[in-house]
Amino acid sequence: MNFIEAIILAIIEGLTEFLPVSSTGHMIIGSSLMGIADQDFTKLFTIVIQLGAILSVVVIYFKRFFQSINFYLKLFVAFIPAAIFGALLSDKIDELLESPTTVAISLVIGGVILLFVDDWFKNPTIHEEKEVSYITALKIGFFQCIAMIPGVSRSAATIVGGMSQKLSRSVAAEFSFFLAVPTMFGATAKKMLDYFKDGNSFSGEQINLLIVGNIVAFIVAFIAIKGFINYVSKRGFKLFGIYRIVVGLIILILIWSGFDMKVV
Repeated sequence: MNFIEAIILAIIEGLTEFLPVSSTGHMIIGSSLMGIADQDFTKLFTIVIQLGAILSVVVIYFKRFFQSINFYLKLFVAFIPAAIFGALLSDKIDELLESPTTVAISLVIGGVILLFVDDWFKNPTIHEEKEVSYITALKIGFFQCIAMIPGVSRSAATIVGGMSQKLSRSVAAEFSFFLAVPTMFGATAKKMLDYFKDGNSFSGEQINLLIVGNIVAFIVAFIAIKGFINYVSKRGFKLFGIYRIVVGLIILILIWSGFDMKVV
């Protein structure tokens, strides 16, 4: 991986992490097209730069992260299902991460759902994060587990989960952002630990790549979050559904036409 490739992947991460379009899926496809997806460092890089993205959430919602202990307890409750299923299904998840076909199919299915989700959940009753109960937080946490399938999108799964529990679009999106912090931090810590357990280490250039990647991901995610909340509050999710379907179909067409997008 060189610096141009690192910057491209970081831009993809920042743009897609908090949008319901699957950042993991986009980075799998992006790294595959650049021919670097099979490198161990690339797989680590795409996880570690999530730290830069989640830092943007902490900065934007700084006051919310210091408002009450209940805020953290709700996030912890919502995080529990992903922690359990992530540990139990780690090997299977790694296998799925190597399949552009899985990503494409997930993008299409998720896109179809986003076309109709605004009509399914028209009458929200929860308009502030503090109104979210612990049971509701846990239910949203189970929705997040669906996103272990590459291409589903953690953001999409948790937003749809939130809306199904009567959260408004903006509150569902914000709770999804908050939940990303412990979830992505945990995933990053585990990936780093596994990387070092396998006897790997960082070169000076790789450290620089990680620094640049996190900075770029932070800046792009900061901008994306601001625009996303404003957009979905007014217009909903149909545009993201259409985008997912188009991208998913293009990937499937490329695969079926013999284009080599195999990760390993």
